[in-house]
Amino acid sequence: MEVRKINPNDTWSIRQSVMWPDKPLAYVQLEEDERGVHFGVFENTELLSVVSLFLEEENAQFRKFATKVAHQGKGYGSVLLQALIEECEKQHIKNLWCNARVSAYPFYQKFGFEIVSETWTKDGIEFVKMSRTF
Repeated sequence: MEVRKINPNDTWSIRQSVMWPDKPLAYVQLEEDERGVHFGVFENTELLSVVSLFLEEENAQFRKFATKVAHQGKGYGSVLLQALIEECEKQHIKNLWCNARVSAYPFYQKFGFEIVSETWTKDGIEFVKMSRTF
């Protein structure tokens, strides 16, 4: 298993198939993708998990964190999130945050993230803002 930086377009098919399978590919393409730093977890040559990081001074947001459905629960997401946290520490980030699906917030809590907002709904899915300080 290896974590590597990847191109934005390498993230799109996993984002779409995992997060919004009923939406077109364009739905998961972000205007800010070109300014982000994108990471993927590879097993041999297969890309299994992706995340996109957007830095703004001492703050960073990660978005579109997704692991192929057949490979969920096998530790790929944990490895990727830990690598993301380490990257933020290297970049002297003070606050790392995300808009998490409510169903996933226990996963983020294991990595020191706390809920910092009320829930809201987008396309029938509940979200909550979570943050971790360094």
